[in-house]
Amino acid sequence: MELLQLLSFGPDGWGPALLTAASVTVAVAVCGFLLGGVIGAVIAWGKLAGGLPVRFLADAYTTVLRGIPDLLVIYLFYFGGSMAVTGLFNLGGQEGFVGVPPFIAGAAAIGVVSGAYQAEVFRGAFRVLAKGEIEAGKAVGMNPLLLFRRIIAPQVFRHALPGIGNIWQMALKESALISVTGLVELLRQAQIAAGSTRKPFEFYLIAGVIFLVITWLSQRVFSWLEKRARRSTSGGLV
Repeated sequence: MELLQLLSFGPDGWGPALLTAASVTVAVAVCGFLLGGVIGAVIAWGKLAGGLPVRFLADAYTTVLRGIPDLLVIYLFYFGGSMAVTGLFNLGGQEGFVGVPPFIAGAAAIGVVSGAYQAEVFRGAFRVLAKGEIEAGKAVGMNPLLLFRRIIAPQVFRHALPGIGNIWQMALKESALISVTGLVELLRQAQIAAGSTRKPFEFYLIAGVIFLVITWLSQRVFSWLEKRARRSTSGGLV
């Protein structure tokens, strides 16, 4: 009963605050994940089709971003970005400190880290494509954009889905690290509630359960997408 009171939507309950914080967690993870998808596609293209300097830069990007701690990337974006913005404002004649919004810094940090992993997933998915299909598309006169839209993109998407699903789960967990910037996401809200009520075990347990629920729902969505992708390539047979 005490746990239900903590989760209630009454004046003394933390239910609304936790749900709001959970929505912030999902929002920052989604923004970072989508940004990572764009970055990953560009980096994968650089590794597959770029010249030697482009491939070198793409390899360096994935090596560095996969090799340093995610928390360090968040610190660099938040504090380094705030210093850069403050410097620009000071050059314009304005004084004082200008901080980067924690949501933007967190989403950008998740995006650049996620992009390094998504690039490898996209590159691996492209490698398993049947070269004959690409050559057949070129033989019938498809331009590069049509070839990408009708042959390459659907198959890369289908092969990449399992790996992309895992990277989404990673982005979701990384969102908890953004609490160090002051963003009131799920973990930060659990910390606030635990400090206010002196019930840390209960609120951290609740936060863990909410994360598991979001994870389970995410797995169901990606499983549905994988089934649809297989159905589209098997004439309706799964």
